[in-house]
Amino acid sequence: MEPAAFWQAAAPGWIRHADRHDVRARPLGEVALRALAVRPGERVLDVGCGCGGTTAELAAAAGPAGAAVGVDLSVAMIDAARARFPGPRFVAADIEAVDAVPGGPFDAAYSRMVLMLLADPVAGCATVRRCLRPGGRLAATVFRAGPGNAWLPAAMLGAAPHLGALPPLPVGAEPGPFALADPERIARVLAAAGFTDVAAEPHDVVMTAPDDPDDVAEWLIELGPAGAPYRQATPDAQAAARGGAARLLARFREPGTGYRIPSALWLVTARTAGPA
Repeated sequence: MEPAAFWQAAAPGWIRHADRHDVRARPLGEVALRALAVRPGERVLDVGCGCGGTTAELAAAAGPAGAAVGVDLSVAMIDAARARFPGPRFVAADIEAVDAVPGGPFDAAYSRMVLMLLADPVAGCATVRRCLRPGGRLAATVFRAGPGNAWLPAAMLGAAPHLGALPPLPVGAEPGPFALADPERIARVLAAAGFTDVAAEPHDVVMTAPDDPDDVAEWLIELGPAGAPYRQATPDAQAAARGGAARLLARFREPGTGYRIPSALWLVTARTAGPA
């Protein structure tokens, strides 16, 4: 499925769960926020901003003298971001295809779990580099491979038997959760895009969620490739899908306390050439 079509189909789930995702998924990007260390007065680009929560956080750090601009491929999610956060600027655009995002040049760029989803990550990262001033900095997160992200297949595999045919899982360097799991590929992509001082640092983080198996299962189903088939399914099939996902996610649950969902990330940092 083409990226635009995929995200058009996926957008309703992301919009529906936007408030809870802002809270629960914050650890997936927190290390990049700390690394970027946005200062008051800076201009910041949020690449793949989704429904705007990360852009709002960057705007708060930049303060009234600075600015944050969020860009996303999904028009529906950009519309949701504008409704949720009237302060920052949001732009619907394909970061792989545009020459630059309006509002630059930017002092810094941020991206949470998006760069690995680009069909042409060199083109997308080259756009980000063009948007930055000389000496501008990038901080992003992407998934590492291996058992540290076991919740990703658990949610989909638990739901899949109840939802019919699902999109094929990406393999190798195809756009998907683990397309940039190899730090050597990260280095090649960012160097080809024109960045310098590229680094990939491993981090292990934990997402937390309330002790509500049905809610947690639905949240993770709707944010993944099973989301669109789930929303098209009958209520009985949806309930069965949530139950299947909840069973495979039970390893992360402490009854009466909640969920602790571990994730293994790369913190990716880089700079553009020129004076800092």
